[in-house]
This record gives sequence, C-alpha cells and structure tokens, in this order.
Amino acid sequence: MSEFLSANLPHLLSGISVGGQYALIAIGYTMVYGILRLINFAHGDVFMVAGLIMVYATASLPIYISIILVVVVTVILGVLIEKVAYKPLRSAPRMSVMISAIGVSYLLQNCALYFTGGLPQVYPDISFLTKLVHIGPATTKMVTVVTPILTLVLVILLVLLIKRTKIGMAMRAVSKDFETSELMGIKINNVISMTFVIGCALAAVGSILYFSNYNSVIPTSGAMPGLKAFVAAVFGGIGSVPGAVVGAFVIGICENIIKGIGLTEFSDAFTFVLLIVILLVKPTGIFGEKSTDKV
Repeated sequence: MSEFLSANLPHLLSGISVGGQYALIAIGYTMVYGILRLINFAHGDVFMVAGLIMVYATASLPIYISIILVVVVTVILGVLIEKVAYKPLRSAPRMSVMISAIGVSYLLQNCALYFTGGLPQVYPDISFLTKLVHIGPATTKMVTVVTPILTLVLVILLVLLIKRTKIGMAMRAVSKDFETSELMGIKINNVISMTFVIGCALAAVGSILYFSNYNSVIPTSGAMPGLKAFVAAVFGGIGSVPGAVVGAFVIGICENIIKGIGLTEFSDAFTFVLLIVILLVKPTGIFGEKSTDKV
C-alpha cells in the first residue's frame, strides 16, 4: 500500500491541484445556471481570455499589479457579456440564450486568434507559484499546494456570502423563483450582475493557477477545461456550489491517476464517460434536487 501511494503521490497531488482549478471554473457554471437556468458556454473562453490578459499585462506591468488587472478586466468582460448577449434575450426561449452563449464563445476564440495570430503565448513565470517543493517522496510546484487551499478558502467565503449576506439571500430567492423575487422588489439585474462578477473573478483566479502549470495560452485553451468544469458541475448537481467543487476534485484526481497508469489518451474520454453515466444513473447529480415544473 505504501509503495502504491509513493508511486502515485505525484499524480494524486496533481489531480487535487487540477481539481481545484476546475472547481473555480465550475462554480461560475453552476451559479449562472442556478440564477438564469442558462449554461454559459462562453465561460471557458472567458477563462482563456484571462490567461491572455495576464500575458499582455506582464509585458509592461509588475506581476502583482497584473494579477489584480486580470481579475478586474475578466469581471468587466463577464458583466459586459451578460448585458450585451444575455440580458436582451432574458424573456426569449431558453434555446435562444444558449445559442447566444455559443456565439459569444466562438467570438472570444476568434478575437483571441486575431490578436495572437494563432501562436501560443508564453505565460509569465510567477516565481512563488512555480518554485519546487518536496512533499514526501514527490517533488512538485508550489501551485499544486496553493490551489486546493485557496480553492477551499474561496468556496467557504462564497458559501458565507450566499448564506449570511443580503445579496446572498437575494441570490437564493432568485434561484428558487425568478418571477416572485422580482415581484417582491428584489433587483434582479443587480443579482445577475453579481453572479457574473463572482463567477468571472473565480475563473480569473483559476486561470492564474492553471496556466502557471501549463505555461502557454492558445485561443482554444479554455475549451477543454471549460467542458470538464461543466461536467463537474453536472456531476455534483448543477446549481449546487458544493456539488461543483466535489465533482471537480473527483474529475481532477481520476484524470491524473489515469495518466499515471499510462492511459493518458483516455484521460479526457473518462470525463465524458462519467457525464454519460451520471446522466443515466442520477440526472440531477450527486447534490442535485429533483425539480418540478410549475403549471
């Protein structure tokens, strides 16, 4: 048993780290769905744009100012997407909003392709995150240690915000009944904007942690992490923040263990097989609740 743990410890640590990064993206999916019943397919590309902003910001600014700028600009981008692409379609059929989200996703990818020329952009070295540390027999980057701790801290703060603050109470009310909340005087637009602010801020933090490991950004860099985060949200029960986090860690750990046993080509396939299985066995996810349509 100890030999097995020693051999697989690097993969386990990497899985926990990647799971935390997926969790920060998945929270954005699950929060937007909880409020708007919308799968924001552009969220993975917002994550990619955050990576590119960091590349260009560090060309002329100190690293710590660049980190703040990445979070702020990503949040502004997310709110603009909601105002321009989603808000005008709020009363339209759900399919129309989903098509709009797919359109925004391709727009962001093509804008990134235009600005980068399709060439990989080298992600800046954040020395604190990339320095090597020893954990037992394994040697890994500091980002592997920081990611799960930071993810759990941010999730706890988010849960406290949702449970203990006025805006959190409004979010819970809107997620339960959109129309009644509006009739009761809740400012729906403010709640939706705050949802996108939180989701995009977490995606920006996730991008800093993720690209510190992968070192380069291309226009499609957000596609696979975005899809995996979406699967994590569905696995945990889309609409549930704890569910999204649990789902993300499960996917991250399993994916890296599969790579560790020499089946790297199947690591991505596992995620989507898991999606099919969970939809067949428990469509609402682990923490999801059965919803009933009102007549």
